[in-house]
Amino acid sequence: MSYQSFAAYYDQLMSEAPYDKWIDYVQQQFYRHNQTLKGLTVLDIGCGTGEVILRLHNRGAAVAGVDLSGEMLTIARDKCEQSSFTPILLQQSMAELDVVGTYQLVTILCDSLNYLKSEEEVKQTFQRIFDCLEYGGVLIFDVHSLFKVEQGYIGQTFADDREDISYIWTSFEGEHPASVEHELTFFVLEEDGKYRRFEEVHNQRTFSIDDYRKWLTDAGFVIDSITADFEEKPPTAESERIFFCARKK
Repeated sequence: MSYQSFAAYYDQLMSEAPYDKWIDYVQQQFYRHNQTLKGLTVLDIGCGTGEVILRLHNRGAAVAGVDLSGEMLTIARDKCEQSSFTPILLQQSMAELDVVGTYQLVTILCDSLNYLKSEEEVKQTFQRIFDCLEYGGVLIFDVHSLFKVEQGYIGQTFADDREDISYIWTSFEGEHPASVEHELTFFVLEEDGKYRRFEEVHNQRTFSIDDYRKWLTDAGFVIDSITADFEEKPPTAESERIFFCARKK
């Protein structure tokens, strides 16, 4: 997977993404303990172009970010600086997370965890996060459900035709169980009136709720809640996005 071309157009393509719902969900978890995000030290993993970082900052949190893509981080830094905000941004794999200091909250939102290819990488990520959290600190993340990957993606084709950018997105069964390969073809309108075509391949994999629960517990976490689809309700067989809130105790 390469973000060299994709990063420049990511925000256009994700213009309808419900970022505010993710932030509201995070805030709701802290309301349970009579806390707000104001003043919290937060590490956003898989921060991409910084949309979540900016929103957390606007809620009063002290935020740093981690992403594997240098191109994404460059865009995130530019956007934050335009808002008079200069966060710490680190280019790292989440499975090899290595940060200085500890945080009160770690987030992995927008199904970023699903880009890990193996259960060992997920386990290692949970352990690295546990080590960089304060005692009582919280990990919040979301993943695609098995239903979403197997029924909502595999074998499906999606398309969007806009004046400035269009895409065709086809999803195939991946190499591993509950994995999917997204093949994306983009057509971007250039200043000379011609369209430039480029392609991206993105691989995602998910696991069962029981797997994630066990790996969190093995890493030392206590699970506060497992919910679905931005709502305070337990997952069902047809839930598409699973949210986990776990605490270091």
